[in-house]
Amino acid sequence: MTHDPRRSGLWRLFIDTGGTFTDCLAVTPHGELRRAKVLSSSALRGRVASWSTGRQALRVEQPWPLPKDFFAGYALRLLDGGGEGTVTGWNPETGELGVEWPAGAAPPVSAGAGFEIRSPEEAPILAARLVTGTGAGRPLPPVELRLATTRGTNALLERRGSRTALLITAGFGDLLEIGTQQRPDLFALDVVRPRPLYERVVEVAERRAADGSVLEPLDLEGLESVLGELLEDGVESFAVAFAHSFRQPDHELRVEELLLRGGARWISSSARLAPRIGLLARAQTAVVDAYLAPVVGRYVERVEGALAVGSRLLVMTSAGGLVSAGSYRAKDSLLSGPAGGVVGAAEAGQRSGFPRVVAFDMGGTSTDVSRCDGAYEYRYEVEVGGARLLAPALAIETVAAGGGSVCGFRDGRVQVGPESAGADPGPACYGAGGPLTLTDVNLLLGRLDPRGFEIPIEKEAARQAAEDLARKVAAGTGASPEAEGGAPLEALLQGLLDIADERMAEAIRAISVRRGYDPRDYTLVAFGGAGAQHACSVASVLGMERVLVPEDAALLSARGLSSAVVERFAEAQVLQPLADVAAGLEERLATLGAEARRQVVGEGFEDDQVEIRRRLASLRFVGQESSLEVAVERGESLLELFKAAYREVYGYEPEDRPVEVESLRVVASSRPSKPLGTMPGEEGSSQGAEDSSNGRSGNQDAGQGAVRTGGQAELRPARPAGEQRAWMGSAWRSVPVYRREQLRCGERLEGPALVFELHSATVVTPGWWGSVDAAGALVLERSRGEVDHAS
Repeated sequence: MTHDPRRSGLWRLFIDTGGTFTDCLAVTPHGELRRAKVLSSSALRGRVASWSTGRQALRVEQPWPLPKDFFAGYALRLLDGGGEGTVTGWNPETGELGVEWPAGAAPPVSAGAGFEIRSPEEAPILAARLVTGTGAGRPLPPVELRLATTRGTNALLERRGSRTALLITAGFGDLLEIGTQQRPDLFALDVVRPRPLYERVVEVAERRAADGSVLEPLDLEGLESVLGELLEDGVESFAVAFAHSFRQPDHELRVEELLLRGGARWISSSARLAPRIGLLARAQTAVVDAYLAPVVGRYVERVEGALAVGSRLLVMTSAGGLVSAGSYRAKDSLLSGPAGGVVGAAEAGQRSGFPRVVAFDMGGTSTDVSRCDGAYEYRYEVEVGGARLLAPALAIETVAAGGGSVCGFRDGRVQVGPESAGADPGPACYGAGGPLTLTDVNLLLGRLDPRGFEIPIEKEAARQAAEDLARKVAAGTGASPEAEGGAPLEALLQGLLDIADERMAEAIRAISVRRGYDPRDYTLVAFGGAGAQHACSVASVLGMERVLVPEDAALLSARGLSSAVVERFAEAQVLQPLADVAAGLEERLATLGAEARRQVVGEGFEDDQVEIRRRLASLRFVGQESSLEVAVERGESLLELFKAAYREVYGYEPEDRPVEVESLRVVASSRPSKPLGTMPGEEGSSQGAEDSSNGRSGNQDAGQGAVRTGGQAELRPARPAGEQRAWMGSAWRSVPVYRREQLRCGERLEGPALVFELHSATVVTPGWWGSVDAAGALVLERSRGEVDHAS
């Protein structure tokens, strides 16, 4: 019988771990919704209100409504470098943390000092403890945890994988170093290639022909001693890739068995991972998977090991589907977090009546963008951190521009990123000695509410970092920032925002204009902690007319996990003329469908609870390398579908040339559950299950249909909660401030304006106006007569 947490009384947790923050949405067994946001370094931050030397206790400013002694055993660190200790107790009534310092010597602690409490467990478990109110050392209640993580991505980018050996057909030992011979930078005089992910190469005596027949038998005896030496030397992971093994994987599987007998745990066989033509691509996939397998595998094991008996862990793949922890592969993890955001953005667009959306996910470390036109767009070869691999993934473009992107002056010019301040130390305003970032820039320009952060904010630290940058710019360019016609601090900060906006707009062009789609035909769904701060500006650059800011926009990637389904891909390489495939097409697709369905049923679902979601065919002209993917419907001509796709992408009628079927794919999944929505009686706490019974606008008119945002006569003015001085339109202005929880369905606001909520802020720039629809989303539209800035 299917595991249904809604019927079994389990907590349902949806957690997305990014490079800076870990976001959590939770549904209690009683149907109440709770929220949490913690640093991905498994830490919470606070500020000292006062210090009692006699009782060895800190009284904190944060009103954490968490159980007594919740933090007992956690490490505490003063952010000014004043010392580290261990939390001995927590009193929610007085707001006091008991602290034991090394050798009993308490450092000087002053009111207003920042501190950090760090859990020894992974960030998702800390978030789970906060929303469930389960203190340190106590068992969590049974849960169904749906998890998205960037752990594998970060390890790849930072080259923190395992010691890996590549086993490849003799004569191909340098294949991955040779690669495709494509220059990463066409005009660079000194091309610096990244070092290989593997540290040892073993050329294996074996060879198969293109049809899979044996040309040279596999020499297992000669290989056994070599593998033993590698294991003794501490090599942990093994990638196996043999020529033409996609036709016949027997040699790879026999080597895999030999490694298992020798005690190896992490083995990645190319024929299992990517049964596709092309030794280079298969070998690269196997190496990436092997390099990251221990990192991702142990992380998932630590998370699963902290859960109670009777719990279930499902993990998001790069393709936007869920798999059980035991089936999760490192190669499928690289776009895990962003995929959750795509699912959430598509669902938010559908709820508000906008099926054609561009997902704009600006987090702390990077920005991820994707296009959804009623169905997800997939890629089957992806590149992350210079590594290419074959794996189904949502078509997501990532740019190193997030709230934590470092703003600096290098090579004679102002730059934003690609470096990020991350979770530790974080932006300068986090008070831990971090650099100037986009978050600091928005704060200094009056576009953020310091009270909306989960951690204490030090605006003066951000200002000092900005002034330091201004001095560097002045010294490097010879222009005084104070001089008439020079670069006032505000102009410099605005320039940093403009650089980031253009880079993010260029990423959207990559998934729209360059693929034959006009971004002006889509609604920009802005989410992530920083997305709504930049959405109007990015949309204006692209000429887009509408921005959608959903409820819980800062936590939308976690919310997307609630809408995701357990799914499996079954694929077959075809490489045959379309005329030869057409007659047996339905039989081939039925076979793949049965295989995909069987895998989903293996996750604990009844057969009638599994559906075939998509049937896909990749076609191309004979002799070409790239292909176009079309959805296969019964009774439709594949040739006509291919021609229609060709016209849409390239803008003209395809040539009259023979077409071949490159591959077929079928996607099977569990049936989607009801999307997670706002529920009456939501409850929670700050940095735990914060108060969310705040009059969410989506509940006010439930079931009455969406408000037609274009019909201004149907809207009524929203009442601002106050005003704030902000830099907009090249000048300081006093702009109205609205609280998101106080906005009601059908209310309208005019830009310039600021909309603040816990975890995020929306900047409505001049020339834009907004209203709240029946789904609780904030819909922003450009005013008529606005200049089209599309480029």
